[in-house]
Amino acid sequence: MFKLGVASAAVFALGGGVAALMQAGLRNGKLDEAGREVFRAVGRAVLQGSLPADDAARQVALDDLLGRIDELTLALPTHAQEELSQLLSLLASAPGRHLMAGLSQAWPVASDADIQLALQGMRLSALALRQQAYAALHDITTAAYFTDESTWPQLGYPGPPKL
Repeated sequence: MFKLGVASAAVFALGGGVAALMQAGLRNGKLDEAGREVFRAVGRAVLQGSLPADDAARQVALDDLLGRIDELTLALPTHAQEELSQLLSLLASAPGRHLMAGLSQAWPVASDADIQLALQGMRLSALALRQQAYAALHDITTAAYFTDESTWPQLGYPGPPKL
C-alpha cells in the first residue's frame, strides 16, 4: 500500500512538473491544439465501430465531436476545467503520455489499437490517478458523441420515444 502511494505521488509530482512546462490543454474553457490531438485520438479509439466508415465522414464526425467537447468543457466549473487542462497538458507531452497512458507514439500517429491498449492499461491500472484519467477521457468522449442526435442514425438508434 505504501509503495502504491509513493508511486502515485511520484507520478503526480512528475506530471505536475511536466504539465507546468507545457501548454494548457484548455484555453478559455475550450480545447487547445494539444487537447484536440488527445481527444481526437481517444475518440478514434473509443468510438471505433460507431464512427462512419467513410474517411471524410469520419473526420467530420471527429471534428463535430471536438466541438461538442468544447461545449461540454465550457459548462464545467472552473476547478474541473483546470484539472482537465492539466490532464490534457500532461497527456500531450511525451513523458506524460508515456507515464500516464503507456503510449510511446504521439497521439496523432498512434494506431487505434495502440490507443485502445493504452486506455485499457489506464482503466485497469493499480494507480487510482491513471484510472481517473481514463474515466475522464472515456466519459467526456462518449457523452459528447452519443448525446448528439446526429450520431444516432449511424448506431441504428431511432431516438427516444415521442411522448
